[in-house]
Formats: sequence, structure tokens, C-alpha cells
Amino acid sequence: MNRPIPGTVQVAVRHILSDRTTGFLTRTRRITWRDGIYRVRRPASGKHTVELTCPECEASLLAEVRDEARTRRTATILLVLAALSVLVLLMAFGYAVHEGGKTLPEGQSLPTLFPISVVSVFVTFVAAPVLFLRGRRYNGVSMLDAPKPRRLHGIMPVRG
Repeated sequence: MNRPIPGTVQVAVRHILSDRTTGFLTRTRRITWRDGIYRVRRPASGKHTVELTCPECEASLLAEVRDEARTRRTATILLVLAALSVLVLLMAFGYAVHEGGKTLPEGQSLPTLFPISVVSVFVTFVAAPVLFLRGRRYNGVSMLDAPKPRRLHGIMPVRG
């Protein structure tokens, strides 16, 4: 089975075979790929570069692997930022509803903080789930920029 080995991380090297978008009013994106799973050793501290080979086209891909402590710290920071985004979302939404529901005398405008709270609601509505998902999936391995023929590849985390 896929038992986790201390000091390593599993990643999938994904070769994208096709990426098509169809439809006019309701757009559908269909991506097909083939991948190979690799076990990569983490460094004791810092980061190092490893070379992975695509199982489909034999292309050489460079990936950067971070140590376990930095990986945990980064994932925790992303999850804390997601929680803070939810808190800001709730506070900004409450403030916008409170101030927006008031009847103002003629000639008086809403406070300056009102448009800021409305923008905060929209920004954090997007940021909170993105940060949460990135924090849950972050494994400390990222692909370094690849030349044009290698751009049809991705390095994805593997959950065991």
C-alpha cells in the first residue's frame, strides 16, 4: 500500500493530453491527463531541487522540495489566513447590512467605511475558500518554471 515514509512526500507528475472548452452559454472544460506517482525525499532543512521524469513523454521536470517544518508552517499560515478571511467577511457583511439598512436624512451620505466593507465582502468571499483549499493541499513541492514543451505538465499532491 501507500504508507507514508518519514522524510518523503508523494507527488504525481501529470502530463496533460488535452484541454478543451466547449459550449456557448454553459461552458464546460474537459482536461484529460496521464500521471505517474513519485516519492520525493525532503531535505533536512531548507529546500532543494529534484528532477522528475514524465512517464508519458520522458520530459525532464524540475521541482523544488521544501523541508517538513517549512511545509507545515506554510500550510498553517494559509489556513489561519482563510479563517481570518471568514472573520473579515462576516464583520464586513454585518457592517454593510447595518449601515446600508439605515434611512439617512436628505443630503447625508453613507460613511466612508461602507464601500470599503462592500469590497471586503467580495474579496474575502473569494479569498477564504481559495486560501483554505491551498492550505489543505499544500505539500511543499512546486514545479519550477518550465520551457515551452514542458508546460503541458503539472506536479500535484497525492493524498494517501
